[in-house]
Amino acid sequence: MAQDDIKLKKAYSPQSRFKNQNVEPEFWRHKKLEEMNKTEWELLCDGCGKCCLNKLEYKGKIYFTNAHCRFLNPKNCLCRIYQNRFEVVKDCRDIDLKAIREKPRWLPKTCAYLLIDEGNDLPPWHPLITGKASSVFDAGVSLKNRPVISESEVKDYEDHIVDWQDL
Repeated sequence: MAQDDIKLKKAYSPQSRFKNQNVEPEFWRHKKLEEMNKTEWELLCDGCGKCCLNKLEYKGKIYFTNAHCRFLNPKNCLCRIYQNRFEVVKDCRDIDLKAIREKPRWLPKTCAYLLIDEGNDLPPWHPLITGKASSVFDAGVSLKNRPVISESEVKDYEDHIVDWQDL
């Protein structure tokens, strides 16, 4: 599928994910990841965009770069082709139980899926706690306002390795 054939999402609002959702209050506190339905699973994502950073693996260790997938909008941390991402980007990873438990860890430390799987609660800035999608931006734990570049601009990924505290 050519990029011209892909319908890019531009009007989607991150806040719309949290409106009119019929889910149990604080479902993440009493359900294991395996017990969550699709809606609960999707709501658990805080929308930080860090899983869309390109990574390098060297000698069993994952190194994050500041280069993001070309389809990620770094201003709102949303994938512009979310519904078709696996068809368009062959190496796009699904955030499923296997990915969450994979070693070495390639998801960021702040990932809600990891936190819940390890028996921790969500951080106070998580949109499910605050009710606002923008709380992840306000807390400074998303890619918004960070020095990131599109993967299409990268010549050598090793020049773009970052050591941000929340990765």
